[in-house]
Amino acid sequence: MPKIRMFTLSTCIHCKRAKAFFQQRQVPFEFLDVDLLQGKEKESVLEEVGRYNPELTFPTILIGGEVIVGFNEERLKRALGS
Repeated sequence: MPKIRMFTLSTCIHCKRAKAFFQQRQVPFEFLDVDLLQGKEKESVLEEVGRYNPELTFPTILIGGEVIVGFNEERLKRALGS
């Protein structure tokens, strides 16, 4: 199973749907609610997100080497091989 990392916002409905997608399938994932960070930590994380997604939209999901921007259930299923 590839490592899954998500950059999210705590109030974003699409981010909540992405989290629920993985939880319902009992797929382990890491997430970071970027809007809850402050100062240099937030700047650093936004810089990292920008490398994967220059538009800085959320969720930005990393599955192995693949980047998926936004909640797209079909793309997530394909990335997981299901």
